[in-house]
Amino acid sequence: MSEKKLNVAMIGCGVIADFHLKGVLANPHCELYAVCDNATDDRLERRRKEYKAQIAVTDYRELVNDPNVDMAIVTTPDNTHCEMTCAFLRAGVPVLLEKPMALTNEDCAEMRRVEKETGTRLMVGQVGRYNPPRVRAKQLVDEGTIGELVFIECEYAHSYRRARGYNDWRVSPDREGMIGGGCHAVDFLRWVAGNPTEVMAYSNHKYLTDWPVDDTTIAIYKFPNNVIGKIFCSIGVKRDKANRVCLYGTEGTIIIEGHSNEIKMYQVDKNGNNFTAPKLVSVQNIGHNMAAEITDFVNAIVEDRPAPISSIEGASTVAVCRATVESAKLGKPVQIVYPEN
Repeated sequence: MSEKKLNVAMIGCGVIADFHLKGVLANPHCELYAVCDNATDDRLERRRKEYKAQIAVTDYRELVNDPNVDMAIVTTPDNTHCEMTCAFLRAGVPVLLEKPMALTNEDCAEMRRVEKETGTRLMVGQVGRYNPPRVRAKQLVDEGTIGELVFIECEYAHSYRRARGYNDWRVSPDREGMIGGGCHAVDFLRWVAGNPTEVMAYSNHKYLTDWPVDDTTIAIYKFPNNVIGKIFCSIGVKRDKANRVCLYGTEGTIIIEGHSNEIKMYQVDKNGNNFTAPKLVSVQNIGHNMAAEITDFVNAIVEDRPAPISSIEGASTVAVCRATVESAKLGKPVQIVYPEN
């Protein structure tokens, strides 16, 4: 690797930016050059002081053509992703973009078009792919430990009642909970089982009645190899945040209970008739593992490799989420259309 450190610009200084900023400081190949946020509170100055950024600006455009910027991390509200990402890509600056990639398939397509046009790296931060228990669970599935997949399910349960975002940015008719939060569950199941072809979803609106979108969704998916999948997504539940995973195979079952440091795994006995007592696989659970995500992207830049999570992966997850919302609104199954390579 080159000894030169990459000057990183952090665009957006909200809560999730802290995880990214810590990841930048922990990376020996990074230097925090700039923080940027247009909020009127003191978050920008607090982040500048705490993380010792060289400069702080309120308009990302000041950094787009700054020759000192080697990499941008965009963690702003979802509806701003396309404009900001395209600006940095056109300037030749690689971008690590917070999930979801965008709120619409059209915005995803535009970012991918600019990425191809400029040849600049773009990675979508689907951080669930860096959660150690989920990484281990996928490895166990890939190794055939539980046989062939039969049924898979995941949940995203998170009350947004007190998490409306700065200036209520989450409270928008364009930001469906299934896209903004449910993309975590969708992306993980896609990662494990491949791209679903069809979705049937139902949603209702009983928790956040003052919000402009439905707050709870149940979706059933057809995955390749005759695998069935289910996602429960709610942004109004009365409980702690949860993201339980269950992977059912012909020869066993894997269960991850939210933030547990253990994977519970059942396997068939030696005769293949009954299942054994659960085996507990210990794995340190790092929920927002942005440090690993950043390391992966930085290594790709300095080693001149493609982004670890390509833009088509981010766009495909959005495509599934959008089809899920459409199915719930129409009340019928929807075929999922994926972006072209």
